[in-house]
Amino acid sequence: MSGAATRPVPAAVQQRRRARSGTTESAWVRWLLIGLALGFMFLFLVLPLAAVATEALRKGWGAYVDALKEPDAWSAIRLTLVTAAIAVPLNLVFGVAAAWAIAKFDFRGKSVLTTLVDLPFAVSPVVAGLIYVLVFGAQGWFGPWLQAHDIKFIFAVPGIVLATVFVTFPFIARELIPLMQAQGTEEEQAAIVLGATGWQTFWRVTLPNIKWGLLYGVILCNARAMGEFGAVSVVSGHIRGQTNTMPLHVEVLYNEYQSVAAFAVASLLAILALVTLVIKTVIEWRHEREMKAIAELPPERPQGNP
Repeated sequence: MSGAATRPVPAAVQQRRRARSGTTESAWVRWLLIGLALGFMFLFLVLPLAAVATEALRKGWGAYVDALKEPDAWSAIRLTLVTAAIAVPLNLVFGVAAAWAIAKFDFRGKSVLTTLVDLPFAVSPVVAGLIYVLVFGAQGWFGPWLQAHDIKFIFAVPGIVLATVFVTFPFIARELIPLMQAQGTEEEQAAIVLGATGWQTFWRVTLPNIKWGLLYGVILCNARAMGEFGAVSVVSGHIRGQTNTMPLHVEVLYNEYQSVAAFAVASLLAILALVTLVIKTVIEWRHEREMKAIAELPPERPQGNP
C-alpha cells in the first residue's frame, strides 16, 4: 500500500493536468511569473502612489487641505474638469460616428480614416501642441485673422480643449471598432428590413450592443483628458489661475519647491485615477455577469405547427 501511495505520477497524467489548468508550464514557472508581475506592479504602481500620499500628508491634514483650497489650485481643478466635460462628449460623438462608419460600411478612403483615427497614438503630444500653435498662434496661419476678430485660441481655454480633444479622440473609436466589426451588420439589416429608420436602428439595436465598450472607452478618454500634460503644456502658456490644468499646476508648484502642495494636487489626480479604475472594474464585472447570464439561458425551441 505504501509503495502504491508513493508511486510517481505518469508523465501523460501530468501533461493532462497541466492542459486542464490552462498551461503546460510547471508550477515553479507559473509562480515565478506571478511573482515578477506582482513585484513589477508594486515597484512601479503601488510604491509611487504610496510615496505621493506620504509626501502630500507629510505636514499634516491641515496643510493638505490648505493646498487644495488655494485659489490657483481651485482654478486648475475647475479648468481640468471643464476641459474633460467638453472633450469627452465631443470624442463620444466622433468615436461612435467613426466606429460606425468603419465597421458597418465600405467606402473609399476607409483605410485613410482608420489611419487618421490612430494618428494621435503615433504623434507626440508636444508635437500636437506645436501644430496648434503653428495654426492658431499669433504668427500662425490664422493668427492675424483671429487677432483682428479678438478670438483667442492659444494661451486660452479653447486651445487647451482643442489639444485635449486631439490627444484623446482615438480612445472611444478604438474601443468600438473591433467590437462593431465582430458583431457584424446582420441585426441592423434585419431591423431595416422590418421597417426601422436609421435612428431607430441605432438607438434600439446598435447602441445596446455596444454600451459596455462605449462606457469603457468614455472612462479611458476621460482619464486621459484629465491627465494630459504635453499638448496642453505647449498651448496653455502656464498662466496661473487661468490656463493651468492640474498636471501643469503640479509642475509649477514643484518647480517652486512647494512639494507638499504639489503632491497634494498630484494625490487628487491619483484619486481620480483610482476612481476611474474602480468604475472600469465594475463595468467589466457587470459585463461578464450579463454575458454569463445570456450564455446560461436555455435555447429557444421552435414553435410547432398547430
